[in-house]
Amino acid sequence: MRFGLPCAETLQGGSLKAWILTVVLSVFMFQLLRTAGLRAFSMASETYTSGTHSAAFVTCPNDTVAKDLARGIVEKKLAACVNIVPAITSVYEWQGKIEEDNEVLLMIKTRSSKVPALAEYVRSNHPYEVAEVISLPIEQGNPPYLKWIGEVVPE
Repeated sequence: MRFGLPCAETLQGGSLKAWILTVVLSVFMFQLLRTAGLRAFSMASETYTSGTHSAAFVTCPNDTVAKDLARGIVEKKLAACVNIVPAITSVYEWQGKIEEDNEVLLMIKTRSSKVPALAEYVRSNHPYEVAEVISLPIEQGNPPYLKWIGEVVPE
């Protein structure tokens, strides 16, 4: 019984091509799998405690208010990032009537411990009588991104 590479005489035409293709693909797949494995290990080695960070949501009447609030929130280190989502429609009951308004949504990433200060900042700087400030704990996410939130937003 022999092990190792087949000799050229035993491989003919199509089988030689198939063997070469198999070897070439194996080399490329090894590199691809190695890269994916290293990336997965890197992400898995970061630790995150579920609920340490939160995603908060605030609706605004227009882009100007949204940008002013977003900039103030980030400048005061109440959040690492605020996404401004334009052109949402809100349907809600207000003072006994069903209302429908075009609004802008802020999606805010912060530490859970900062949500009360964030809510106070929004209440103090928002034109609505009752500003929407709600938050949900972040259970999981990209570990390097979650680490970045923690580095940008102090305890």
